[in-house]
Amino acid sequence: MTDAATSTTAKFLIIGGGLEGLSIAWNLAERGETDVLVVERDTLCSGMTGKSSGIVRCHYGSPTMAALSWHSIPVFESATELLGDDLGFRQCGYAVIVGEENVVPLRANVAMQQSLGIETELIAPDRMAELWPGLNVSDVAAAAWEPRGGRGEAYMTGMAFAAAARRRGVRIGQSTRVVSLIRGRGDRVVGAELADGTRVHAEHVILATGVWAPQLGATVGLDIPVRAQRAQLVMVDQGVPLGPVPTLSDLVGLQYLCREPNGEILAGNSDHHAPQYIDPDAYANRADTATVEKVVERLMHRLPDMPDPSITGSYVGAYDTTPDYNPIIGPAPLDGLFLAVGFSGHGFKMAPAVGRLVAELLTEGTTTMSGVDPADCRYSRFEEGRPTTSLNPYVGAGEMR
Repeated sequence: MTDAATSTTAKFLIIGGGLEGLSIAWNLAERGETDVLVVERDTLCSGMTGKSSGIVRCHYGSPTMAALSWHSIPVFESATELLGDDLGFRQCGYAVIVGEENVVPLRANVAMQQSLGIETELIAPDRMAELWPGLNVSDVAAAAWEPRGGRGEAYMTGMAFAAAARRRGVRIGQSTRVVSLIRGRGDRVVGAELADGTRVHAEHVILATGVWAPQLGATVGLDIPVRAQRAQLVMVDQGVPLGPVPTLSDLVGLQYLCREPNGEILAGNSDHHAPQYIDPDAYANRADTATVEKVVERLMHRLPDMPDPSITGSYVGAYDTTPDYNPIIGPAPLDGLFLAVGFSGHGFKMAPAVGRLVAELLTEGTTTMSGVDPADCRYSRFEEGRPTTSLNPYVGAGEMR
């Protein structure tokens, strides 16, 4: 960016050129704040953004998380007009299926979501079988259906935010690695130091580095409770291309299934009772044998009529998980530093609204989004012993809901 031992300034310095950081940049620019600098240590969206499953849903047991996702859907739907790109969004709908033990929380969660204005409804297993032909619903007691949900492309979305932000004057530096935050007088964070020695001074420093947040927090003595949890995904060809079907959360088999554009199935894990934690800079990018075997077993049960199924590939990402599996969005204990980290696998679907929330909190001190309580995302909730958890948790599904 600049020669070593020099300095530059910005009103807003966003560290992290992934989906959340770029959404924040665009939302700030939309509000007239164009003195914004985004710095990314590699290329844009080259971190965990590129590993996202891209699911769009509002089915959460936390009203704030449900509302953030709901406020994001109009951006996905109107992306061509807003951002000049369709983001690869396919509004195929989203469904949740549960067994008998989870019918009561499903009904309660759907009622809560409907109270927020979310378009969702309970449907019978037979209706679910119509939405996904060949789906075994023999152990399904109930389902919830969101017709405005679906699937998008995280990389495309992040790059669209970047392009739109640039058009409004936002500066973006790639291959611009931050080595430490800069602490000024009175425990205030006043900027960041880059690997080339450049010091960037800023009125507001926004940390949006996902699984890498703890390392930078430590440079100013801040403990950010985020861990990199291994997330393994497996690609399956069922023998013939899968036709249009909803994105599915199977809380009976603790898996989620998405149709890929080429008709293959992307299978992910929803069982988090024994999480594996990894070094986000050094891990095997292939699902292990035990995971592949579990995917095959679950998938053969849920889709027993696949004509000639085969594994076509796998890859591994990392959720930036917090203790309650919900994000930290808000001021850090150090003045001048704002956190937008710990999205725990929820980041894609709520990214447009997260950017809006951060921009509103930084410029107005509050949010105009109905149903969103910023206190649910505060940093201090863990120390206070008041985590943000589901009002109606599902048996077996852990805190990912």
